[in-house]
Amino acid sequence: MREQKSLRRETDKAMNTEIIKIDINNIDKEKIAHCAEVIRKGGLVCFPTETVYGLGASAFNADAVNNIFKAKGRPADNPLIVHISDYKMLELVTDCDGIQRDILDKLADEFWPGPLTLIAHRDDAVPANVSCGLDTVGIRFPSHPIAQALIEAAGVPIAAPSANLSGRPSPTRGAHVIEDMMGRVDIIIDGGNCEVGVESTVFDIAGEQMSILRPGAVTLEQISTVVESADELDWMKPHDNATEKPRSPGLKYRHYAPKATVKICDGEPSAVVSHILSEIKKAKNEGYSCGVLATDESFCYYKEDNVVVLSLGSLQDSLEQASNLFHCLRRFDDMGVNMVFAEALPKGGTGDAVMNRLYRAAGGNIFTV
Repeated sequence: MREQKSLRRETDKAMNTEIIKIDINNIDKEKIAHCAEVIRKGGLVCFPTETVYGLGASAFNADAVNNIFKAKGRPADNPLIVHISDYKMLELVTDCDGIQRDILDKLADEFWPGPLTLIAHRDDAVPANVSCGLDTVGIRFPSHPIAQALIEAAGVPIAAPSANLSGRPSPTRGAHVIEDMMGRVDIIIDGGNCEVGVESTVFDIAGEQMSILRPGAVTLEQISTVVESADELDWMKPHDNATEKPRSPGLKYRHYAPKATVKICDGEPSAVVSHILSEIKKAKNEGYSCGVLATDESFCYYKEDNVVVLSLGSLQDSLEQASNLFHCLRRFDDMGVNMVFAEALPKGGTGDAVMNRLYRAAGGNIFTV
């Protein structure tokens, strides 16, 4: 821990971060060219995608990739995703043929550009530290115009995890990135809010079983229309074996967490409300500042003195929940909350992605009433 803090202090001293605002509807090519030059020279640039903001460096520069890990305080065995801006770049980062290549092409045709990461065999041109020594690499073709423009102008694939301190809620607004990455990177592109709000679906086509390792906006049902044998990893099962290298981000560690302790309550709606209200009383008596992560339908039940209640949106709209989740978790921090009680949300479709992130934020702390 001391070593990680020391690294962060050194990064803070080393960087003079430039903040550049770019309008998604009127992209300034000169600003993009400036950011792309920083990428080519081995620098770090934070940029918006349709999912969350990314912390990017040239995927072909091993030293720059190492600096991503330092800037985030990211564990060295948590692989990165490589972002491309056209299909020619796919040839530069992957080494696959036969059935794997055929499946990759079919999925790319169906879902790219978009919030789907595909894990395929890695080409030797991609440094091993991008994938933490694995022979595979995650690749994504983002649909966000600023992300596409930056990658195209840089002329190289960009390796990028989310642009937050490791373990914190992922950034979906420019202000989130500035909060976490100011002084740690060369440039932060503020391109407004991210539409999807949770990281991409990660689908492994290089393993023994083709599986979703991390749920996202592209669902198992959708992928199954292309790959009938596709399945999904049971993400509520512990995957923290110290000797096991994760093939995807978001598998091995507590992720997406605010400073507050998060507890999830699952069960029949009225029982959940009653239980959370009871837990709030106990927590307040113990000196905690409490918050509730609710929905539009249940928001009114938690109106108590000195309780911060935030809504993710409609109970029936998982896309809205996904868009708001990380912003709400960060707002609890801003408002000084140190104990958050969250209602479990419906699974299925994008709801799997929302519950996956909430489950990770809570460190698996979920109870049923």
